[in-house]
Amino acid sequence: MKRLLVAALSLFGFIGAGHAQGFGQRGGAPGDFDFYVLALSWSPGFCELDGDRGRNREQCGDGAGLRFVVHGLWPQNERGYPSDCGPAGRTPSRIALEQAEGVFPTESLARYEWRKHGTCSGSSPSDYFRDVRRARDKIAIPPPLAKAERDQTWTAIDLERAFTAANPGLRPDMMSVACKRGVLQEVRICLTKDLRDFRTCQQVDRSGCRARDFTVVAPR
Repeated sequence: MKRLLVAALSLFGFIGAGHAQGFGQRGGAPGDFDFYVLALSWSPGFCELDGDRGRNREQCGDGAGLRFVVHGLWPQNERGYPSDCGPAGRTPSRIALEQAEGVFPTESLARYEWRKHGTCSGSSPSDYFRDVRRARDKIAIPPPLAKAERDQTWTAIDLERAFTAANPGLRPDMMSVACKRGVLQEVRICLTKDLRDFRTCQQVDRSGCRARDFTVVAPR
């Protein structure tokens, strides 16, 4: 069942992490969490629904051709999640941000995700961005999505099954699929704190798309 309280939309147009993660606790202790959620945004869907093309030219400009991109790597608890763990004013260095290049679709998103979620990881900015890359590289994208050239229609369970078939050890209760207005938004996959294994995550699993089916918008 979806929570009555939903985190506000981030300035990037994504549904906030709170929608998938339950209730947030601002200012938690860095490193004090149960597991990670890797959120992979389907970029054509984001650009179709929320991507102001002037503000998100890197991601949504003509010919960008992006498919799945990292929205975030979120520290998560069995119920709820920490956020904005500080210290206040700490920002990633240019050297740290080099670790995020090619992982997040924009530097502004990398900075935002570090501030809201990375500060709760207990890692330095450089190590956090390296972990984001490790998590992303662990996931194999199902071939129909890795090579999508035209709009497709999927159900949530079929998309989950495609991901589990492509990723040994992953099960439907270890992930969720998010949709918005009949369009695929993102896939959220739960990983252990050391990023070595997938793991169950009931609250995230229950937050998935309730639509009968949805469109996977092809890259433009």
